Amino acid sequence: MAAYIPVPRDLTKVKSKILFNLTKRQLICFGAAALIGVPSFFLLKKLGNVSLAAMGMIVIMLPLFFLAMYERDGQPLEVIVKHIIETRFIRPKIRPYQTDNYYVILHRQAIAQKEVEKIVFHSEKAGKAKRKASGKPDKKRKKAGAADRRSGKKK
Repeated sequence: MAAYIPVPRDLTKVKSKILFNLTKRQLICFGAAALIGVPSFFLLKKLGNVSLAAMGMIVIMLPLFFLAMYERDGQPLEVIVKHIIETRFIRPKIRPYQTDNYYVILHRQAIAQKEVEKIVFHSEKAGKAKRKASGKPDKKRKKAGAADRRSGKKK
């Protein structure tokens, strides 16, 4: 009978094991839990009974076990806790979503263009009125009249 070895499809989830089939992160967290938990057990044993000391040791070591083992969406527990703290306490509660609407920008540009045309048209109109009042011929009319004379057309 053949022996089958399961091979994961996503190789990014594979982590290198160092000792006792544990990763480096897990070894560090379990070691720190042992360094904190065992002395606390003996200190609590002197104060009360053994079962109370064992329960106290478990409560003290449990956060470090969670740091070693818990992972969600490829992120360890401290990253998840950091995100939770940022969203709950540090960042503002209401974050309005603001965009630059392209059509609003085009509308503003069209309005500005109309304003510019109005100003330019008004200044041209005022210039023509001044020229008519002074009796000088309009440059455009003068050029058009010269072209008519060259071609032999009469008005």
